[in-house]
Amino acid sequence: MTWKKSMRFMRTVLFALVFALLFRSYLFASYVVDGKSMEPTLYDGNLLMVNKVIYDWNDVNHLDVVVFHYNEQEDYVKRVIGLPGDTIEYREDTLYLNGQAVNEDYLDPFRPENGEALTQDFTLTEVTGEKTVPDGSMFVLGDNRAESLDSRYFGFVPIDSIVGKVDVRYWPISQVSLSFL
Repeated sequence: MTWKKSMRFMRTVLFALVFALLFRSYLFASYVVDGKSMEPTLYDGNLLMVNKVIYDWNDVNHLDVVVFHYNEQEDYVKRVIGLPGDTIEYREDTLYLNGQAVNEDYLDPFRPENGEALTQDFTLTEVTGEKTVPDGSMFVLGDNRAESLDSRYFGFVPIDSIVGKVDVRYWPISQVSLSFL
């Protein structure tokens, strides 16, 4: 290999490394699901691609699946149920957001066939002491309602603690998906 070709190769490798570093640091992050709280949507050990910049240009939406900093050591993945100003109630296994019933098809694989409720009845006031979701906060739930540590237990989550929106599940290959609604 000539000196000129070696330099060209080195520049290409350097460019690829810089691009990968920028891609990983600023645009996307890889995340490993730890636990059963998001089943049947996401399973323990799934590898996810988290879009870190989407909320720089767009608002967080109801039912988005997000990764957020729970504390300095742990990140959680949950579904956004409530946003600032929302009222939330679960009644007869149906989510009511601002008084309107919300269809949660993604929960169907977990619904008991015997008619038992997947999600126990609650109101926002009962679980948080607040009538509405406060400014700058969100209310999150895991899809596996029976086994999820979520806003019913730890309260509201600051919106600015969001790492990003889950865009892609890329492992295992048999479960690759781009949508989580």
